[in-house]
Amino acid sequence: MHFSAMTFGQDKYPFELFKSSEVTLLNGVFKQAESTDLRYMLALNADRLLAPYLREAGLKPKADSYTNWENTGLDGHMGGHYLTALSLMYASTGDLKVAERLKYMLSELKRCQDASGDGYIGGVPGSKKLWADIATGKIEAETFSLNKKWVPLYNIHKIFAGLRNAYLYTGNLEAKEMLLKYGNWFVWLTAKLSNEQIQLMLKSEHGGINEVLADVYEITGDKKYLKLAYQFSDRGILDPLSKSEDRLNGIHANTQIPKIIGFKRIADLNRDSLYGKAASFFWDEVVGKRSVANGGNSVREHFNPMNDFSSMISSVEGPETCNSYNMLKLTKLFYESEGRTNYIDYY
Repeated sequence: MHFSAMTFGQDKYPFELFKSSEVTLLNGVFKQAESTDLRYMLALNADRLLAPYLREAGLKPKADSYTNWENTGLDGHMGGHYLTALSLMYASTGDLKVAERLKYMLSELKRCQDASGDGYIGGVPGSKKLWADIATGKIEAETFSLNKKWVPLYNIHKIFAGLRNAYLYTGNLEAKEMLLKYGNWFVWLTAKLSNEQIQLMLKSEHGGINEVLADVYEITGDKKYLKLAYQFSDRGILDPLSKSEDRLNGIHANTQIPKIIGFKRIADLNRDSLYGKAASFFWDEVVGKRSVANGGNSVREHFNPMNDFSSMISSVEGPETCNSYNMLKLTKLFYESEGRTNYIDYY
């Protein structure tokens, strides 16, 4: 299951992997995990996940939002994850209930996109004012906020990626159309911003926004998306890595790995050796010098010093699954392009 491949871009990689639909899990721990995941997905209330999107589009929600992060500022981020989860699960199992749930999610999100009128889909509270301000260059960025909103670029990256995955893993053409409208909205959002203003925004956690823009470039062949992928690559981490400088101590680990996946995608799609070197050096440093036996590489979401791992033992907030997942995703890209066995060893 881990070696399933996306349905695009394989001609650019010499080492082709099995697609999800070509792999069937037999009875065992992995099948049990898949079945548990499937039950959990279908137990979630789609209308509660959709509520933030409907609210921001000016439509009446059919149910109350989920609580905690879903109604305290990061509203809607789970919906994007849910699209990806449903897409991967359907590609792996062909389960018709999953297909119906995905179809319903997309149809409701399309209602939101149509109501917005500009291609936007999102649950960020106060979306209209937030993005209008950013489009005019009014930008206040901190590590976990942008214009005093909780990581909105990180938030919308999830729906961006969810639409991409719904198209790539299930072939849903409506998802593709929605993705491209979303991409065009993003082009509008940033059209009047300078590179310096965009880099300022990237102080705020933003997920793998450069990766998904690179993927949209591959899907469409339209270089405006490749240009944006470059613009949304954080020079603060790219420049030292491309010079083989490890400045990772103490910085927010969760934020960095998705950026590096984006560097690798740009490197592969545009034969960019600088981006490739940055991604490769990062992988070597994190895997070779910063990871422990279970694959973890940070404490309390931050990279610990390479010569002191004691906090991994003393802290109750050790390595996080999202980091391990994203390192596997990065490793998969390296194996596809290079085929070296050390990538499989780490995986």
